[in-house]
Amino acid sequence: MDMMKMLGKVKEVQSKMKEAQDNLGHITTTGEAGAGMVVATVNGKKELIDLQIDKSLFTPDDQEMLKDLIIAAVNKAMKDVEILAKEELKKSTEGMLPNIPGFDLSSML
Repeated sequence: MDMMKMLGKVKEVQSKMKEAQDNLGHITTTGEAGAGMVVATVNGKKELIDLQIDKSLFTPDDQEMLKDLIIAAVNKAMKDVEILAKEELKKSTEGMLPNIPGFDLSSML
């Protein structure tokens, strides 16, 4: 293998990775809990960008349930966006490097 060619390929992969990571901010998904009473929206950078809470949950008696529903909704959205982010990264870097067992570019997120 030509070392200069390989170095050029690495730089190309780095560029594609940066582009893919920048695009993750545009990927969003939501997670719901309590039959939609709490809806969390996260982006591909794993940032919570919106949280909607049904007004009926704003009572002192429901504080513990509200906390549990928020945690469940955020965790669901984070799990879903991780899958979407890996797919985006895979799509952006497809064909850039040979398939090396154990070398997963999505772990760089």
